[in-house]
Amino acid sequence: MFSLNKYHPFYRPLWRRILLTGFTGGWAVMELTYAQSPFWATLFGAIAIWFAWELLITYKEPAE
Repeated sequence: MFSLNKYHPFYRPLWRRILLTGFTGGWAVMELTYAQSPFWATLFGAIAIWFAWELLITYKEPAE
């Protein structure tokens, strides 16, 4: 199973973690409303929830 390395230096700034979560969540809404594609909306919605859990809720700053 794919595992997100949430301690990679790319994910350290909070704004990047919020941007990734918001972008995937927004894409899910766009797929559902404009494209009317429930498969892609569900996929991107699940990714947004996963990002929110991994990068925002359970994220702890790595020790230097």
